[in-house]
Amino acid sequence: MTILYAIPNCNTVKKARTWLEENNIEYDFHNYKKQGIDESSLKQWVAEFGWETIINRKGMTWRKLDEDTRNNMNSEKAIAIMLENQSIIKRPLIIHNDRKILGFNEAEYQEFFNG
Repeated sequence: MTILYAIPNCNTVKKARTWLEENNIEYDFHNYKKQGIDESSLKQWVAEFGWETIINRKGMTWRKLDEDTRNNMNSEKAIAIMLENQSIIKRPLIIHNDRKILGFNEAEYQEFFNG
């Protein structure tokens, strides 16, 4: 089973979805905007990837945070912010057969899904 966690209007997510469809990989789409995300999943992802990797620092949500919040970020604060606003989570996050991959890179996807 494959689950893609994301928001539908993100360009990177659109690329990932196109790649999955072109490679005939069926997936369930978990829309953060409609379905949110639970704290236990975020804690697991932060433990696996690190909050520094899970937070999307290129997006507007990160840039809108005040400088003090950005400079004093830690795992607990990152999880709290991601629970409040899922658009700050790097996208997409895919879980496939209990393995995870974050973001989109065609070569990495090829290896991930064939490995």
